[in-house]
Amino acid sequence: MNTPPPRAGAERTDGSSVQIGALVPLTRPGWVEAGRHLLAGLELAAREVNDAGGIAGRPLELVVRDTAADPQKAAAAVDELASLGVAALAGEYHSVVARAAAARADALGLPFLCSSAVLDALTEQPTEWVARLAPAQSHGWQIYADFLLDAGHSRIAVAAEPSVYWASGARVLRDHLAPRGGTVIELDMRALAPTAVCDELVDNRATALLLLVGNPEPAVSIVKSVRSDQRLAGVMIGAPAGQPEFAEWTALLGDDGAPIPFLRYLPERLSPLGARVEAALRERLAEAPSFVAFEGYDTVAVLADVLRSHGPGRARIAESWPRVAVEGTRGQIRFSRTPGISVWQWAWAPIQVVDRDPAEPDRFRILHTG
Repeated sequence: MNTPPPRAGAERTDGSSVQIGALVPLTRPGWVEAGRHLLAGLELAAREVNDAGGIAGRPLELVVRDTAADPQKAAAAVDELASLGVAALAGEYHSVVARAAAARADALGLPFLCSSAVLDALTEQPTEWVARLAPAQSHGWQIYADFLLDAGHSRIAVAAEPSVYWASGARVLRDHLAPRGGTVIELDMRALAPTAVCDELVDNRATALLLLVGNPEPAVSIVKSVRSDQRLAGVMIGAPAGQPEFAEWTALLGDDGAPIPFLRYLPERLSPLGARVEAALRERLAEAPSFVAFEGYDTVAVLADVLRSHGPGRARIAESWPRVAVEGTRGQIRFSRTPGISVWQWAWAPIQVVDRDPAEPDRFRILHTG
């Protein structure tokens, strides 16, 4: 594991604000609603840090850059933020984008605490510079696979688009389900229209369909097609990546979008800290905060604790990952080396499989926990 020195003269030592670069998808084709929640959490925590005196009397400043779900744009933003002298990077929602940012941060010797991306191979080689709060995809999606089996589903179709993230998710499901009698049938959405998915589900006798596709399209069109096909009345639709978490899903699909199980990373009951942050995020967002907003808050909470304890030097921040012990909104956060994971990992954030209650779509039902 190489630990290259930071660029000479890159870090700010002039006594001004302590800067953290924040990578967030704020424009299409990025998942804008997820980006808005992530930024709300980052900003709320930064405000609270400053209300409590900042970092040794210096204000904490977020320098926000829109990644727009573009890996190249994210890598360029990392270069820019490194040259501006940020002490560390935070954020990013999309796994493929976070992977590009992590590779660049590793090359530059810039600490990066990734908030939300789950792809196991966030970097090609083990690195000391990158840590992550979100559970690895292999961990979370195995829990989702257990939920499918417990619910009686053994013939599972996945409507998939080409992506490292979707391919990785399909592989996790297949590897976990096959020894337990489950079958994964892949439907290539490059070749199929949403309406053609229905015939494939009938022909393959699938009892569940998982959406491993972009949001809102083609996910919304696939749901509408399946829900309107009377032959598929008993087919469960699932979305492990969490598309139904956000209000846009209900706005676009109405009742059709309700009973679709997905993964989210929250405890069954929030701690007093989590409840306080939930109320503040709800006020900031003017809606219920998603788990992504909590991930944003926890990211800044961890970085602020590290900065207070170890100072803003990049190498010292990276060296501190194994010593982190921070009470976050969803439990105590500690980082460790986890087999098969190339970055410092919180093992693990709480994981639930939930859906929206058809009788009350604003209410989530917990179906399974891991």
